[in-house]
Amino acid sequence: MQVIRPYLRVITHGGYYGEGLNAIIVFSACYLPDSSCPDYHYIMENLFLFVVSSLEMLVAEDYLIIYMNGATPQSKMPGISWLKKCYQMIDRRLRKNLKSLVIAHPTWFIRTVLAISRPFISVKFMSKIQYVHSLDELAEIVSMEQVHVPECVVQ
Repeated sequence: MQVIRPYLRVITHGGYYGEGLNAIIVFSACYLPDSSCPDYHYIMENLFLFVVSSLEMLVAEDYLIIYMNGATPQSKMPGISWLKKCYQMIDRRLRKNLKSLVIAHPTWFIRTVLAISRPFISVKFMSKIQYVHSLDELAEIVSMEQVHVPECVVQ
């Protein structure tokens, strides 16, 4: 746990939407480790386990993930193989209960990765992906009251 302590802000709870216990999970890529840091793969593996265990605790029923991509340098972007591994390791219940994956400030890299991955990812999952290009657009989808937006993303 000590190795991922500096990166724990990568996932936060952003409140609830709709009726019931529909959680909003905020994943802020700007808090990921730089790929040049020592033990990068070890940190990312443990960070993934932390994220999945956090999802298991936070998600009772349906949920929405907001992926904050703004202000994230290329050196902090997770690789395609890591993303594929994460997708494959996520429990079926978590994949099924995900109602939407909202990507805020998508870059060409994110769009390209998703386009390349399309043949390997279910059509049902791909239909859950939404792009928003501003925080105002995001506010139209969810209430921003409890959503923690990193300062670098706001700027």
